[in-house]
Amino acid sequence: MYKYTDGGLRNVWLANGYSVHETPYGEAVSIDDLDGLTEALCSAFVRKDKPLSRTEFRYLRSSGLKLSQAALGATLGVDAQTVARWEKNKHIPKMADKLIRLLYLAHANGNVRLRSAFETLRVVERAKKGPQPKPARVIAESQGESWKARLDDDDAPEGDEQEPNPVQVC
Repeated sequence: MYKYTDGGLRNVWLANGYSVHETPYGEAVSIDDLDGLTEALCSAFVRKDKPLSRTEFRYLRSSGLKLSQAALGATLGVDAQTVARWEKNKHIPKMADKLIRLLYLAHANGNVRLRSAFETLRVVERAKKGPQPKPARVIAESQGESWKARLDDDDAPEGDEQEPNPVQVC
């Protein structure tokens, strides 16, 4: 059996599905289906009847959901430092334990809206690291008894930050 320690895990052993190879630098291990292994581990973690350990919580966040601490924090309504504290200390609040399990289950079961929301969080996070673009214009339209809002794909000319027809709302 092989002790699998990716992501700081200490309690995972592989019975098969791996190969050991000799290299000029020593032994190397290759996993046959790493994505499948990640899904299996995350599924086992969310089904366990005890609270998640800090390493299991971090593994679900980083390998299962592929979210940064900041992105998970935004999803749960806390800041990145709070998520970092949960992962460093042994105490993870019950609500965080339950919510990350629910988020992973919805994500793994193909919840397209949740996957799309997570991808949006990842895109926004990457964009924060680069030059800041001009704010996008949002166009809202009334459609009967509901409203629809969309981002305007056309770049507004420079200086066109004001409304074309300002209207005071009462």
